[in-house]
Amino acid sequence: MPFEVAIATATMLFGLSSGAALATVVGVLIEVPVMLWLVRIRLRTQSWFGARDTGAAVQVR
Repeated sequence: MPFEVAIATATMLFGLSSGAALATVVGVLIEVPVMLWLVRIRLRTQSWFGARDTGAAVQVR
């Protein structure tokens, strides 16, 4: 929903032919698929890297 609001706001404020509105639309349409692609790569290559202890599982006595 925030993406749609950003697109609508930029279009309303700057007009359809402005560079700001174009950058807002293209940014959203490129950013999300690229992030999903990077997550997919990370999940597929997860076995290439050894497990490391992050310290997240600390036992409290």
